[in-house]
Amino acid sequence: MSQGEQTSETAPFFSDDSEAEEQGGSAAQRPPPEEESPSGVSKVRALLTVFILCYINLLNYMDRFTVAGVLPDIEQYFGIDDGKSGLLQTVFICSYMFLAPVFGYLGDRYNRKLIMSVGISFWALVTLASSYTPKEHFWVLLLTRGLVGVGEASYSTIAPTIIADLYVKEKRTYMLSIFYFAIPVGSGLGYIVGSQVGNLAKDWHWALRVTPGLGLIAVLLLLFVVKEPERGAIEARPEHHMHRTSWLEDLHALSKNYSFVLSTFGFTAVAFVTGSLALWAPTFLFRAAVFNGERAPCSSTLTLCFSSDSLIFGAITVVTGLLGVTSGVLISRQLRTRTPRADPLVCATGLLLSAPFLYLAIVCAQASTNATYAFIFLGETFLSMNWAIVADMLLYVVVPTRRSTAEALQIVISHLLGDAGSPYMIGVVSDSLRKTDSFLWQFRSLQLSLLLCSFVAVIGGGFFLATALFIERDRHGAAPIVVPKSGRSTRVPVSSVLI
Repeated sequence: MSQGEQTSETAPFFSDDSEAEEQGGSAAQRPPPEEESPSGVSKVRALLTVFILCYINLLNYMDRFTVAGVLPDIEQYFGIDDGKSGLLQTVFICSYMFLAPVFGYLGDRYNRKLIMSVGISFWALVTLASSYTPKEHFWVLLLTRGLVGVGEASYSTIAPTIIADLYVKEKRTYMLSIFYFAIPVGSGLGYIVGSQVGNLAKDWHWALRVTPGLGLIAVLLLLFVVKEPERGAIEARPEHHMHRTSWLEDLHALSKNYSFVLSTFGFTAVAFVTGSLALWAPTFLFRAAVFNGERAPCSSTLTLCFSSDSLIFGAITVVTGLLGVTSGVLISRQLRTRTPRADPLVCATGLLLSAPFLYLAIVCAQASTNATYAFIFLGETFLSMNWAIVADMLLYVVVPTRRSTAEALQIVISHLLGDAGSPYMIGVVSDSLRKTDSFLWQFRSLQLSLLLCSFVAVIGGGFFLATALFIERDRHGAAPIVVPKSGRSTRVPVSSVLI
Protein backbone atom coordinates (compact mmCIF):
# COMPACT_ATOMS: atom_id res chain seq x y z
CA MET A 1 0.00 0.00 0.00
CA SER A 2 1.37 3.38 -0.93
CA GLN A 3 1.77 6.30 1.42
CA GLY A 4 -0.97 8.12 -0.48
CA GLU A 5 -3.41 5.34 0.20
CA GLN A 6 -2.58 5.29 3.88
CA THR A 7 -3.17 9.00 4.15
CA SER A 8 -6.48 8.78 2.33
CA GLU A 9 -7.79 6.21 4.74
CA THR A 10 -6.93 8.04 7.92
CA ALA A 11 -7.31 11.69 7.01
CA PRO A 12 -10.99 12.10 7.98
CA PHE A 13 -9.97 11.57 11.59
CA PHE A 14 -7.08 14.03 11.64
CA SER A 15 -7.22 17.10 13.77
CA ASP A 16 -3.90 18.46 12.47
CA ASP A 17 -4.26 21.06 9.70
CA SER A 18 -0.96 20.33 7.98
CA GLU A 19 -1.80 16.65 7.71
CA ALA A 20 -5.22 17.48 6.31
CA GLU A 21 -3.57 19.61 3.64
CA GLU A 22 -1.19 16.79 2.83
CA GLN A 23 -4.13 14.45 2.37
CA GLY A 24 -5.93 17.01 0.23
CA GLY A 25 -2.96 17.20 -2.14
CA SER A 26 -2.73 13.45 -2.41
CA ALA A 27 -6.45 13.21 -3.08
CA ALA A 28 -6.14 15.81 -5.82
CA GLN A 29 -3.49 13.73 -7.55
CA ARG A 30 -5.44 10.45 -7.38
CA PRO A 31 -9.19 10.96 -6.87
CA PRO A 32 -11.03 7.87 -5.70
CA PRO A 33 -13.32 6.11 -8.20
CA GLU A 34 -16.86 7.42 -8.02
CA GLU A 35 -18.68 4.31 -9.17
CA GLU A 36 -18.01 2.28 -6.01
CA SER A 37 -18.62 3.29 -2.42
CA PRO A 38 -16.09 2.71 0.41
CA SER A 39 -18.00 -0.46 1.33
CA GLY A 40 -16.69 -2.09 -1.86
CA VAL A 41 -20.22 -2.51 -3.25
CA SER A 42 -21.54 -0.48 -6.19
CA LYS A 43 -24.70 1.59 -5.81
CA VAL A 44 -26.74 -0.70 -8.05
CA ARG A 45 -25.58 -3.83 -6.27
CA ALA A 46 -26.18 -2.27 -2.88
CA LEU A 47 -29.76 -1.48 -3.87
CA LEU A 48 -30.27 -5.02 -5.18
CA THR A 49 -28.85 -6.34 -1.90
CA VAL A 50 -31.41 -4.40 0.13
CA PHE A 51 -34.29 -5.70 -1.98
CA ILE A 52 -33.05 -9.28 -1.72
CA LEU A 53 -32.71 -8.98 2.05
CA CYS A 54 -36.19 -7.46 2.17
CA TYR A 55 -37.56 -10.38 0.12
CA ILE A 56 -36.01 -12.91 2.50
CA ASN A 57 -37.33 -11.02 5.51
CA LEU A 58 -40.79 -11.11 3.97
CA LEU A 59 -40.53 -14.89 3.49
CA ASN A 60 -39.41 -15.36 7.09
CA TYR A 61 -42.45 -13.60 8.46
CA MET A 62 -44.78 -15.27 5.96
CA ASP A 63 -43.64 -18.65 7.24
CA ARG A 64 -43.78 -17.56 10.87
CA PHE A 65 -47.47 -16.57 10.70
CA THR A 66 -48.76 -19.15 8.25
CA VAL A 67 -49.42 -21.40 11.25
CA ALA A 68 -51.54 -18.68 12.88
CA GLY A 69 -53.63 -18.42 9.71
CA VAL A 70 -54.67 -22.07 9.98
CA LEU A 71 -54.54 -22.45 13.77
CA PRO A 72 -58.22 -23.49 14.22
CA ASP A 73 -57.61 -26.25 11.67
CA ILE A 74 -54.47 -27.41 13.47
CA GLU A 75 -56.32 -27.50 16.80
CA GLN A 76 -59.10 -29.51 15.21
CA TYR A 77 -56.72 -31.87 13.39
CA PHE A 78 -54.54 -32.74 16.40
CA GLY A 79 -57.27 -32.31 19.05
CA ILE A 80 -55.19 -29.90 21.18
CA ASP A 81 -56.15 -27.13 23.60
CA ASP A 82 -55.06 -23.47 23.69
CA GLY A 83 -51.98 -24.17 25.80
CA LYS A 84 -50.52 -26.65 23.31
CA SER A 85 -51.45 -24.37 20.42
CA GLY A 86 -49.44 -21.58 22.01
CA LEU A 87 -46.42 -23.90 22.19
CA LEU A 88 -46.16 -23.85 18.38
CA GLN A 89 -45.01 -20.24 18.50
CA THR A 90 -43.10 -20.60 21.76
CA VAL A 91 -40.80 -23.45 20.63
CA PHE A 92 -39.98 -21.55 17.45
CA ILE A 93 -39.14 -18.34 19.31
CA CYS A 94 -37.08 -20.21 21.93
CA SER A 95 -34.78 -21.85 19.38
CA TYR A 96 -34.62 -18.58 17.46
CA MET A 97 -33.56 -16.50 20.44
CA PHE A 98 -31.07 -18.99 21.91
CA LEU A 99 -29.26 -19.39 18.59
CA ALA A 100 -29.27 -15.66 17.82
CA PRO A 101 -26.15 -14.94 19.96
CA VAL A 102 -24.28 -17.73 18.17
CA PHE A 103 -25.03 -16.27 14.77
CA GLY A 104 -24.39 -12.77 16.09
CA TYR A 105 -20.90 -13.85 17.17
CA LEU A 106 -20.26 -15.50 13.79
CA GLY A 107 -21.71 -12.53 11.90
CA ASP A 108 -19.25 -10.12 13.52
CA ARG A 109 -16.28 -12.28 12.48
CA TYR A 110 -17.00 -14.35 9.36
CA ASN A 111 -18.63 -14.09 5.93
CA ARG A 112 -22.24 -13.04 6.55
CA LYS A 113 -23.54 -14.00 3.12
CA LEU A 114 -22.49 -17.64 3.49
CA ILE A 115 -23.88 -17.88 7.03
CA MET A 116 -27.29 -16.62 5.85
CA SER A 117 -27.29 -18.95 2.82
CA VAL A 118 -26.72 -22.07 4.93
CA GLY A 119 -29.31 -21.00 7.51
CA ILE A 120 -32.03 -20.22 4.97
CA SER A 121 -31.45 -23.53 3.15
CA PHE A 122 -31.91 -25.40 6.43
CA TRP A 123 -35.05 -23.36 7.23
CA ALA A 124 -36.64 -24.18 3.85
CA LEU A 125 -36.03 -27.92 4.18
CA VAL A 126 -37.33 -28.14 7.76
CA THR A 127 -40.45 -26.10 6.92
CA LEU A 128 -41.26 -28.45 4.06
CA ALA A 129 -40.73 -31.48 6.32
CA SER A 130 -43.12 -30.05 8.95
CA SER A 131 -46.01 -30.18 6.45
CA TYR A 132 -45.89 -33.99 6.47
CA THR A 133 -46.45 -34.42 10.22
CA PRO A 134 -48.83 -37.36 10.91
CA LYS A 135 -51.97 -36.80 12.96
CA GLU A 136 -50.81 -38.95 15.88
CA HIS A 137 -47.50 -37.12 16.38
CA PHE A 138 -48.10 -33.50 17.33
CA TRP A 139 -44.66 -33.45 18.98
CA VAL A 140 -43.06 -33.81 15.53
CA LEU A 141 -44.74 -30.58 14.43
CA LEU A 142 -43.44 -28.89 17.59
CA LEU A 143 -39.92 -30.19 16.89
CA THR A 144 -39.85 -29.00 13.28
CA ARG A 145 -41.25 -25.59 14.20
CA GLY A 146 -38.45 -25.30 16.72
CA LEU A 147 -35.84 -26.15 14.09
CA VAL A 148 -37.24 -23.45 11.80
CA GLY A 149 -35.86 -20.95 14.31
CA VAL A 150 -32.32 -22.00 13.37
CA GLY A 151 -32.67 -20.54 9.89
CA GLU A 152 -34.35 -17.36 11.02
CA ALA A 153 -31.72 -16.72 13.70
CA SER A 154 -28.98 -16.95 11.07
CA TYR A 155 -30.68 -14.23 9.04
CA SER A 156 -32.32 -11.76 11.41
CA THR A 157 -29.18 -11.03 13.41
CA ILE A 158 -27.01 -10.37 10.35
CA ALA A 159 -29.12 -8.74 7.64
CA PRO A 160 -29.54 -5.31 9.34
CA THR A 161 -25.77 -5.06 9.83
CA ILE A 162 -25.19 -5.55 6.10
CA ILE A 163 -27.56 -2.65 5.37
CA ALA A 164 -25.70 -0.59 8.00
CA ASP A 165 -22.45 -1.25 6.10
CA LEU A 166 -23.99 -0.10 2.81
CA TYR A 167 -25.67 3.20 3.79
CA VAL A 168 -25.43 6.07 6.27
CA LYS A 169 -27.52 9.08 7.30
CA GLU A 170 -31.05 9.36 5.89
CA LYS A 171 -30.37 6.67 3.28
CA ARG A 172 -29.77 4.12 6.01
CA THR A 173 -33.07 5.03 7.67
CA TYR A 174 -34.90 4.74 4.36
CA MET A 175 -33.35 1.38 3.54
CA LEU A 176 -34.09 0.04 7.00
CA SER A 177 -37.67 1.22 6.54
CA ILE A 178 -37.91 -0.81 3.34
CA PHE A 179 -36.38 -3.78 5.13
CA TYR A 180 -38.81 -3.57 8.04
CA PHE A 181 -41.80 -3.08 5.76
CA ALA A 182 -41.38 -6.82 5.19
CA ILE A 183 -42.37 -7.56 8.79
CA PRO A 184 -46.02 -6.44 8.63
CA VAL A 185 -46.37 -7.29 4.94
CA GLY A 186 -44.89 -10.75 5.40
CA SER A 187 -46.94 -11.34 8.54
CA GLY A 188 -50.15 -10.33 6.78
CA LEU A 189 -49.32 -12.47 3.76
CA GLY A 190 -48.70 -15.38 6.12
CA TYR A 191 -52.28 -15.19 7.38
CA ILE A 192 -53.66 -14.68 3.87
CA VAL A 193 -51.59 -17.32 2.08
CA GLY A 194 -51.99 -19.83 4.90
CA SER A 195 -55.76 -19.61 5.06
CA GLN A 196 -56.38 -19.30 1.31
CA VAL A 197 -53.99 -22.04 0.20
CA GLY A 198 -55.53 -24.31 2.84
CA ASN A 199 -59.01 -23.53 1.56
CA LEU A 200 -58.05 -24.07 -2.09
CA ALA A 201 -56.27 -27.36 -1.40
CA LYS A 202 -58.89 -28.49 1.15
CA ASP A 203 -55.97 -29.37 3.39
CA TRP A 204 -54.11 -27.05 5.81
CA HIS A 205 -50.83 -28.95 5.27
CA TRP A 206 -50.39 -27.24 1.90
CA ALA A 207 -50.21 -23.88 3.65
CA LEU A 208 -46.74 -24.90 4.93
CA ARG A 209 -45.47 -25.86 1.47
CA VAL A 210 -45.47 -22.42 -0.14
CA THR A 211 -42.48 -20.65 1.45
CA PRO A 212 -39.82 -23.43 1.17
CA GLY A 213 -39.59 -23.15 -2.64
CA LEU A 214 -39.42 -19.37 -2.43
CA GLY A 215 -36.70 -19.76 0.19
CA LEU A 216 -34.45 -21.75 -2.14
CA ILE A 217 -34.78 -18.95 -4.72
CA ALA A 218 -33.62 -16.54 -2.00
CA VAL A 219 -30.51 -18.65 -1.40
CA LEU A 220 -29.56 -18.46 -5.09
CA LEU A 221 -30.00 -14.68 -5.05
CA LEU A 222 -27.80 -14.41 -1.96
CA LEU A 223 -25.03 -16.48 -3.49
CA PHE A 224 -24.93 -14.91 -6.94
CA VAL A 225 -26.08 -11.30 -6.46
CA VAL A 226 -25.24 -10.14 -2.93
CA LYS A 227 -21.68 -8.99 -2.24
CA GLU A 228 -20.26 -8.86 1.28
CA PRO A 229 -19.56 -5.20 2.24
CA GLU A 230 -16.58 -4.25 4.37
CA ARG A 231 -17.62 -3.66 7.96
CA GLY A 232 -17.63 0.01 8.96
CA ALA A 233 -15.98 1.25 5.74
CA ILE A 234 -18.98 3.33 4.68
CA GLU A 235 -18.57 5.35 7.89
CA ALA A 236 -14.89 6.00 7.14
CA ARG A 237 -14.06 3.47 9.84
CA PRO A 238 -12.99 0.26 8.08
CA GLU A 239 -12.89 -2.77 10.31
CA HIS A 240 -9.12 -3.22 10.05
CA HIS A 241 -8.73 0.24 11.64
CA MET A 242 -11.02 -0.48 14.56
CA HIS A 243 -10.03 -2.26 17.73
CA ARG A 244 -11.89 -5.58 17.97
CA THR A 245 -12.66 -6.80 21.49
CA SER A 246 -13.63 -10.21 22.87
CA TRP A 247 -17.23 -11.33 23.11
CA LEU A 248 -17.29 -10.88 26.89
CA GLU A 249 -15.92 -7.35 26.53
CA ASP A 250 -18.62 -6.66 23.94
CA LEU A 251 -21.32 -7.82 26.35
CA HIS A 252 -19.89 -5.70 29.16
CA ALA A 253 -19.81 -2.62 26.94
CA LEU A 254 -23.39 -3.19 25.76
CA SER A 255 -24.60 -3.59 29.35
CA LYS A 256 -23.28 -0.07 30.09
CA ASN A 257 -25.11 1.33 27.07
CA TYR A 258 -28.35 2.44 28.74
CA SER A 259 -30.00 3.48 25.48
CA PHE A 260 -29.46 -0.01 24.11
CA VAL A 261 -30.65 -1.72 27.31
CA LEU A 262 -33.78 0.40 27.82
CA SER A 263 -34.81 0.37 24.15
CA THR A 264 -34.38 -3.41 24.18
CA PHE A 265 -36.81 -3.69 27.11
CA GLY A 266 -39.19 -1.36 25.30
CA PHE A 267 -38.97 -3.54 22.23
CA THR A 268 -39.58 -6.57 24.45
CA ALA A 269 -43.01 -5.13 25.23
CA VAL A 270 -43.63 -4.73 21.50
CA ALA A 271 -42.64 -8.37 20.97
CA PHE A 272 -44.95 -9.51 23.78
CA VAL A 273 -47.95 -7.73 22.29
CA THR A 274 -47.28 -8.58 18.65
CA GLY A 275 -46.52 -12.21 19.51
CA SER A 276 -49.78 -12.60 21.39
CA LEU A 277 -51.90 -10.89 18.74
CA ALA A 278 -50.11 -12.61 15.86
CA LEU A 279 -51.06 -16.09 17.04
CA TRP A 280 -54.35 -15.49 18.80
CA ALA A 281 -56.11 -12.58 17.07
CA PRO A 282 -57.54 -14.60 14.12
CA THR A 283 -58.67 -17.36 16.49
CA PHE A 284 -60.18 -14.81 18.87
CA LEU A 285 -62.10 -13.15 16.02
CA PHE A 286 -63.29 -16.55 14.81
CA ARG A 287 -64.56 -17.51 18.27
CA ALA A 288 -66.29 -14.12 18.61
CA ALA A 289 -68.04 -14.74 15.27
CA VAL A 290 -69.08 -18.24 16.35
CA PHE A 291 -70.45 -16.93 19.66
CA ASN A 292 -72.39 -14.19 17.84
CA GLY A 293 -73.80 -16.70 15.36
CA GLU A 294 -71.94 -15.20 12.40
CA ARG A 295 -69.81 -18.31 11.73
CA ALA A 296 -70.32 -22.04 11.95
CA PRO A 297 -68.16 -23.72 14.61
CA CYS A 298 -65.44 -26.23 13.77
CA SER A 299 -66.80 -29.74 13.28
CA SER A 300 -65.05 -33.09 13.20
CA THR A 301 -66.88 -33.84 9.95
CA LEU A 302 -65.28 -30.83 8.19
CA THR A 303 -61.77 -30.85 6.76
CA LEU A 304 -61.35 -27.13 7.42
CA CYS A 305 -62.76 -24.57 9.84
CA PHE A 306 -64.14 -22.04 7.39
CA SER A 307 -63.38 -18.46 8.40
CA SER A 308 -62.53 -15.23 6.62
CA ASP A 309 -61.03 -13.74 9.78
CA SER A 310 -57.46 -14.78 8.92
CA LEU A 311 -57.83 -13.15 5.51
CA ILE A 312 -59.21 -9.90 6.97
CA PHE A 313 -56.70 -9.77 9.81
CA GLY A 314 -53.88 -10.44 7.35
CA ALA A 315 -55.00 -7.55 5.15
CA ILE A 316 -55.21 -5.27 8.20
CA THR A 317 -51.71 -6.32 9.26
CA VAL A 318 -50.27 -5.47 5.84
CA VAL A 319 -51.91 -2.04 5.62
CA THR A 320 -51.29 -1.02 9.23
CA GLY A 321 -47.69 -2.14 9.01
CA LEU A 322 -47.06 0.00 5.95
CA LEU A 323 -48.78 2.98 7.53
CA GLY A 324 -47.14 2.52 10.91
CA VAL A 325 -43.56 2.09 9.69
CA THR A 326 -43.89 4.95 7.20
CA SER A 327 -45.49 7.37 9.64
CA GLY A 328 -43.02 6.47 12.38
CA VAL A 329 -40.01 7.19 10.16
CA LEU A 330 -41.47 10.41 8.75
CA ILE A 331 -42.50 11.78 12.15
CA SER A 332 -39.12 10.89 13.63
CA ARG A 333 -37.35 12.57 10.75
CA GLN A 334 -39.30 15.79 11.25
CA LEU A 335 -38.80 15.79 15.02
CA ARG A 336 -35.05 15.26 14.71
CA THR A 337 -34.75 18.89 13.60
CA ARG A 338 -36.24 19.94 16.94
CA THR A 339 -34.89 17.40 19.41
CA PRO A 340 -32.17 14.72 19.28
CA ARG A 341 -34.44 12.54 21.41
CA ALA A 342 -37.03 12.17 18.65
CA ASP A 343 -36.56 8.44 18.02
CA PRO A 344 -37.32 7.09 21.53
CA LEU A 345 -40.12 9.63 21.98
CA VAL A 346 -41.85 8.47 18.78
CA CYS A 347 -41.51 4.83 19.89
CA ALA A 348 -42.99 5.65 23.30
CA THR A 349 -45.88 7.59 21.78
CA GLY A 350 -46.71 4.73 19.42
CA LEU A 351 -46.89 2.17 22.23
CA LEU A 352 -48.86 4.39 24.60
CA LEU A 353 -51.40 5.21 21.89
CA SER A 354 -51.78 1.58 20.83
CA ALA A 355 -52.75 0.41 24.33
CA PRO A 356 -56.27 1.94 24.57
CA PHE A 357 -57.18 0.95 21.01
CA LEU A 358 -56.15 -2.66 21.57
CA TYR A 359 -58.16 -2.69 24.80
CA LEU A 360 -61.25 -1.41 22.97
CA ALA A 361 -60.76 -3.93 20.18
CA ILE A 362 -60.81 -6.80 22.67
CA VAL A 363 -63.77 -5.66 24.79
CA CYS A 364 -65.91 -4.67 21.78
CA ALA A 365 -65.59 -8.02 19.98
CA GLN A 366 -68.82 -9.36 21.44
CA ALA A 367 -70.86 -6.28 20.54
CA SER A 368 -69.58 -5.21 17.11
CA THR A 369 -67.24 -6.98 14.71
CA ASN A 370 -66.79 -3.82 12.63
CA ALA A 371 -65.79 -1.78 15.67
CA THR A 372 -63.31 -4.50 16.63
CA TYR A 373 -61.64 -4.38 13.22
CA ALA A 374 -61.51 -0.57 13.35
CA PHE A 375 -59.82 -0.54 16.76
CA ILE A 376 -57.40 -3.30 15.71
CA PHE A 377 -56.50 -1.18 12.68
CA LEU A 378 -55.66 1.83 14.85
CA GLY A 379 -53.90 -0.18 17.54
CA GLU A 380 -51.66 -2.06 15.09
CA THR A 381 -50.83 1.14 13.19
CA PHE A 382 -49.45 2.80 16.32
CA LEU A 383 -47.75 -0.44 17.38
CA SER A 384 -45.90 -0.65 14.04
CA MET A 385 -44.41 2.85 14.30
CA ASN A 386 -41.29 1.68 16.14
CA TRP A 387 -39.97 -1.19 13.97
CA ALA A 388 -37.50 0.72 11.79
CA ILE A 389 -36.74 3.32 14.46
CA VAL A 390 -35.62 0.78 17.08
CA ALA A 391 -33.29 -0.83 14.53
CA ASP A 392 -31.84 2.55 13.59
CA MET A 393 -31.30 3.48 17.26
CA LEU A 394 -29.33 0.30 17.85
CA LEU A 395 -27.11 0.98 14.85
CA TYR A 396 -26.16 4.51 15.87
CA VAL A 397 -25.53 3.84 19.56
CA VAL A 398 -23.38 0.72 18.94
CA VAL A 399 -20.01 0.66 17.12
CA PRO A 400 -19.82 -1.44 13.91
CA THR A 401 -17.72 -4.27 15.40
CA ARG A 402 -20.43 -4.97 18.01
CA ARG A 403 -23.58 -4.57 15.92
CA SER A 404 -24.27 -8.23 15.13
CA THR A 405 -23.73 -9.07 18.80
CA ALA A 406 -26.05 -6.24 19.82
CA GLU A 407 -28.68 -7.40 17.33
CA ALA A 408 -28.40 -10.93 18.71
CA LEU A 409 -28.61 -9.78 22.32
CA GLN A 410 -31.66 -7.65 21.57
CA ILE A 411 -33.30 -10.63 19.88
CA VAL A 412 -32.61 -12.88 22.87
CA ILE A 413 -33.96 -10.47 25.49
CA SER A 414 -36.97 -9.27 23.52
CA HIS A 415 -38.04 -12.79 22.64
CA LEU A 416 -37.14 -14.40 25.96
CA LEU A 417 -39.29 -11.94 27.88
CA GLY A 418 -41.63 -11.15 24.99
CA ASP A 419 -43.11 -13.37 22.32
CA ALA A 420 -41.32 -16.58 23.37
CA GLY A 421 -43.70 -16.98 26.26
CA SER A 422 -46.62 -14.67 25.52
CA PRO A 423 -48.53 -16.96 23.08
CA TYR A 424 -48.20 -19.88 25.48
CA MET A 425 -49.03 -17.68 28.47
CA ILE A 426 -52.18 -16.37 26.78
CA GLY A 427 -53.22 -19.92 25.95
CA VAL A 428 -52.62 -21.23 29.47
CA VAL A 429 -54.47 -18.31 31.06
CA SER A 430 -57.34 -18.87 28.64
CA ASP A 431 -57.54 -22.55 29.57
CA SER A 432 -57.45 -21.75 33.31
CA LEU A 433 -60.25 -19.16 33.02
CA ARG A 434 -62.54 -21.38 30.97
CA LYS A 435 -65.28 -22.75 33.21
CA THR A 436 -66.99 -24.89 30.58
CA ASP A 437 -66.31 -25.86 26.97
CA SER A 438 -69.23 -23.81 25.68
CA PHE A 439 -68.86 -21.30 22.84
CA LEU A 440 -69.32 -18.51 25.39
CA TRP A 441 -66.38 -19.55 27.55
CA GLN A 442 -64.15 -20.44 24.60
CA PHE A 443 -64.56 -16.82 23.56
CA ARG A 444 -64.66 -15.17 27.00
CA SER A 445 -61.58 -16.88 28.44
CA LEU A 446 -59.45 -15.90 25.45
CA GLN A 447 -60.86 -12.37 25.57
CA LEU A 448 -59.88 -11.89 29.22
CA SER A 449 -56.38 -13.29 28.72
CA LEU A 450 -55.70 -10.99 25.72
CA LEU A 451 -56.40 -7.89 27.86
CA LEU A 452 -52.90 -8.37 29.25
CA CYS A 453 -51.50 -6.96 25.98
CA SER A 454 -52.75 -3.44 26.67
CA PHE A 455 -51.02 -3.26 30.06
CA VAL A 456 -47.72 -4.55 28.66
CA ALA A 457 -47.87 -1.88 25.92
CA VAL A 458 -48.03 0.86 28.56
CA ILE A 459 -44.99 -0.57 30.36
CA GLY A 460 -43.09 -0.64 27.06
CA GLY A 461 -43.90 3.00 26.44
CA GLY A 462 -42.32 3.82 29.81
CA PHE A 463 -39.07 2.10 28.81
CA PHE A 464 -38.84 4.15 25.63
CA LEU A 465 -39.44 7.35 27.61
CA ALA A 466 -36.51 6.35 29.83
CA THR A 467 -34.39 5.72 26.72
CA ALA A 468 -34.86 9.36 25.73
CA LEU A 469 -32.89 10.39 28.83
CA PHE A 470 -29.70 8.66 27.64
CA ILE A 471 -29.89 8.63 23.83
CA GLU A 472 -27.68 11.70 23.29
CA ARG A 473 -24.94 10.50 25.60
CA ASP A 474 -24.83 7.00 24.11
CA ARG A 475 -24.95 8.27 20.53
CA HIS A 476 -21.79 10.29 21.11
CA GLY A 477 -20.27 7.52 23.20
CA ALA A 478 -20.47 5.14 20.23
CA ALA A 479 -17.65 7.07 18.53
CA PRO A 480 -14.54 4.90 18.86
CA ILE A 481 -11.00 6.18 19.22
CA VAL A 482 -9.34 5.76 15.82
CA VAL A 483 -5.56 5.71 15.70
CA PRO A 484 -4.29 6.91 12.28
CA LYS A 485 -1.00 5.94 10.68
CA SER A 486 0.24 9.41 11.61
CA GLY A 487 -1.13 12.44 13.42
CA ARG A 488 -3.34 12.67 16.47
CA SER A 489 -6.20 10.27 17.17
CA THR A 490 -9.62 11.83 17.48
CA ARG A 491 -13.11 10.82 18.48
CA VAL A 492 -15.67 11.06 15.68
CA PRO A 493 -19.29 11.18 16.88
CA VAL A 494 -21.56 8.62 15.29
CA SER A 495 -24.27 11.26 14.99
CA SER A 496 -22.16 13.04 12.37
CA VAL A 497 -22.30 10.09 10.01
CA LEU A 498 -25.55 8.36 10.87
CA ILE A 499 -28.28 10.92 11.37
